[in-house]
Amino acid sequence: MIVLVAGLPGSGKSYFAVQLASKMGTDYVNSDRVRKALGAWGKYAFKDKLEVYRKMVSLAESSLMHGRVVIVDATFYLQSMRNMFISLARQHASVIHLIVVHADEHLIKQRLNLPRKDSEADFEVYNQIKTEFEEFTFPHLQLESTDNNIEIMLNRASNYLESKRHE
Repeated sequence: MIVLVAGLPGSGKSYFAVQLASKMGTDYVNSDRVRKALGAWGKYAFKDKLEVYRKMVSLAESSLMHGRVVIVDATFYLQSMRNMFISLARQHASVIHLIVVHADEHLIKQRLNLPRKDSEADFEVYNQIKTEFEEFTFPHLQLESTDNNIEIMLNRASNYLESKRHE
């Protein structure tokens, strides 16, 4: 199974995705960490983003080939980026689920003003991606992130994924 965790910078998606991967005992792939490992820190041209997403697909494919569930954490702001993972799931006869994390813009602004270990995104980047964000047409779970509801988010996600397992 592939679980895509999507959302705008500062939404809390990465914090949530790390916690979900830990709770579920799954593999975890993060776009910022991949960008850093590729030496592409600070490179955000479309071709650079595609290189990061291609590497993420490769890492997710390795997890699938080893029979592992993988949580993939990125903005996934373009349908073409989501389609890369939908194609991967089809190639491996695997299921794919999407979880979208949102947060209040005031909270996002606060979060993006704090130093973050694995992300360079600031409020300007947030605004740019927000204007380019393509609507989700794929069925998904929407979660609202606050500064004190991680357990609720994790429980909702776990229940959602479990219910999908029985469909």
